[in-house]
Amino acid sequence: MNKILSLTRRCVEDYNMISPGDRIAVGVSGGKDSLVLLMALAKLREFYPVPFTVEAVTLDLGTSNFAQGNDFSPVARLCRELDVPYTVIPSQIRWVIFNSRREKNPCSLCSKMRRGALHAALQERGISKIALGHHYDDAVETFFMSLIFEGRLSCFQPVTYLDRTGITQIRPLLYCGESLIRHTAQRLDLPVVHSTCPADGNTKRQEIKELVYELQVRYPGLKARAFGAMQRLPLPEWGPMEHRRRPLPEELEE
Repeated sequence: MNKILSLTRRCVEDYNMISPGDRIAVGVSGGKDSLVLLMALAKLREFYPVPFTVEAVTLDLGTSNFAQGNDFSPVARLCRELDVPYTVIPSQIRWVIFNSRREKNPCSLCSKMRRGALHAALQERGISKIALGHHYDDAVETFFMSLIFEGRLSCFQPVTYLDRTGITQIRPLLYCGESLIRHTAQRLDLPVVHSTCPADGNTKRQEIKELVYELQVRYPGLKARAFGAMQRLPLPEWGPMEHRRRPLPEELEE
């Protein structure tokens, strides 16, 4: 966990993600990424020089004919151990997408509906900052998705202010590779809630993940060069200020 904490702190400082007195909601899907992020921020608040608080929020997508709803009680127990308030927000998003609308390409609509429901819930609770579990590999894959499917150089931002809702999204795990996160979740025996989405593993993102993996095997260092290119271009909000430290590529590859 020390490696995760070190890289998370560097990312938070490089992009000025946390301000004094922040009340940060961690979007906890139950997957390994969001659980490791929850652990990292819960630990970071104990010694970080800038005081902030952490709470966990899960958007339950609801049940459908395809699968029963997920059991988040193990996540609730983890939150109690970490002394982190935990809220589950019920919804029927899965029913709308797969039963009512019968979407053939559900990911885009699901993402918009999840974001809308989650942000509305945060506004009701007076929370204006949310931490998301996107990591280093997610960023590289999103960059390639935009290039291949949209013909543009683009990626989500480390820090995103949404003026329509007044909510700021931060992504503190951007310096952490998926392999490091997976191994950390396994070592800590985190209560991962496996996805029951019918489209899981059968998406354009999965295609790009497999493509990037193949390219990385053929051209070692490709992911590090792509990540560095996003900072050097720079993409909007990706260029660290001159005094910020950039992570070494080999650290991110671990």
